[in-house]
Amino acid sequence: MKPDGKVILWIDDEINLLESHMMFLRERGYIVDGATSGDEAIEMIAENRYDLVLLDEMMTGRDGLSTLEELKQIKPNLPVVMVTKSEEEDLMEQAIGKKIDDYLTKPVNPSQVLSVAKRILDAGKIRTEHLARQYAQEIGRMRNDLSGPMEWADWIDAHVRLSQWDIEIDRFRNLGLEEIHKEHQREWTAEFGKYVERHYLDWIHDSPNRPPLSTDVVERWVAPHLKAGRRVFFFVIDCMSLDQWLHIEPEVAQFFNVTRDHYFSILPSATPFSRNAIFSGLFPADVKRLYPELWQVGDKDEFSRNRLERRLLDEQLARLGIRLKPEAKYVKVLEQTEGERLARKIGGYQSTPLLSVVYNFIDNLTHGRSESELLSELAPDKGAFRDLMKTWFTNSSWFKVLRYLSRQDCVVVVTTDHGSIVGSRGTVARGKKDTSTNLRYKYGDNLRGEPKESMFIRDPDEYRLPRFTMSTTYLLAREDFYFVYPTQFNEYQRRFAGTLQHGGISLPEMVLPVATLEPK
Repeated sequence: MKPDGKVILWIDDEINLLESHMMFLRERGYIVDGATSGDEAIEMIAENRYDLVLLDEMMTGRDGLSTLEELKQIKPNLPVVMVTKSEEEDLMEQAIGKKIDDYLTKPVNPSQVLSVAKRILDAGKIRTEHLARQYAQEIGRMRNDLSGPMEWADWIDAHVRLSQWDIEIDRFRNLGLEEIHKEHQREWTAEFGKYVERHYLDWIHDSPNRPPLSTDVVERWVAPHLKAGRRVFFFVIDCMSLDQWLHIEPEVAQFFNVTRDHYFSILPSATPFSRNAIFSGLFPADVKRLYPELWQVGDKDEFSRNRLERRLLDEQLARLGIRLKPEAKYVKVLEQTEGERLARKIGGYQSTPLLSVVYNFIDNLTHGRSESELLSELAPDKGAFRDLMKTWFTNSSWFKVLRYLSRQDCVVVVTTDHGSIVGSRGTVARGKKDTSTNLRYKYGDNLRGEPKESMFIRDPDEYRLPRFTMSTTYLLAREDFYFVYPTQFNEYQRRFAGTLQHGGISLPEMVLPVATLEPK
């Protein structure tokens, strides 16, 4: 690979002895200047552009460390490699403290110098070219998988790989792969929707070969630790997609050994249905039958339908034969002050066998982005929103809590109730005035939608969903469609295009992480 004329300054008081090394670099496309003293080098750096400095640590007159300090004042972002005869720890700590980028120990050979130059100057370009080839190969393999029979575990694997590529492509935007990747994701989401519609009824009616669902999360990932006598902290992060968790997982892995599993959200993939299913271990129709106060006719406050989560969890644990003493605790964090209060009080839960915490920040941010010009500007696309979520996390009270728990004898289980997808295309939904207002799913009497763009549920009982009248039906959006009423269709389509939405049938809404964290 050509280094595109990158310019290197080599500073050594015996520079004439390094001519063969410099020639070796020039033959490989680098421009190499030499300086015989720190003072000469500082003048050259002030007057010329350099991409890398190789700096001898032991020189007559101004030594390497003082030269380093001066040149960093002139060009603070200029990469510097220290060349030294000594491997003394104190010397290296001084050099690293003054922001060297690497060091070489004499005697150096030309290949060593070339290697460090490539790593610092050309790593981005090399990695980018390699990534483009790797992406083409990976997508080819995935297309072959898609052409054959796919089981639910294969869909999880596909979504993990697509989400990892989401993050990689976002890091290397100059690849120009964003639009191609979006098309691949759209293709996979369309096929996934067909797969779900073929198998979903079997899954919710106790098929022996089904994926873990929302109803299985507590029994599968929380209850075993409680039965083993472990102290458990259970975090449900509302509306956290798999790609968002993957983006913050390395931060968490600094403090915990992370085991990541996955499950499928029930339908609709939205908080009133999916999160109650997690805490209760029941499907929405059963929740409505046992707790009718959660589904009052005409209740437009979707959040109120999750107000019994503590009770739902306690009763699920009782059905699983788990009796906790002292009793389990439950906290819902809706705003920053509540999160900070939890961070201050977390040490007071040392004797609590189970603390369940719901964080609503990401869901609030998702909805806020649709309504705030400032948030839309800060997070104009999915990748920017993912970065914004990571910024929140690294500065959040939740991360403070996790760091505290990493020093305790406990198990931490982190999951989410549903993910989100970028809504790109409006589709007409027709219904009465009391039809629910959600963009990716609707319920009401005698709904109608475009058959190719939405899934129609005529019989809610069959899908274990709440029924409010004899005429209750459901519409679920396929792919990246979202529902718009026929009146003012163009206005509403423009308003909601590009917003993050949930409740429908797609990989990012339905295939979700469950991370078990063991303190290191």
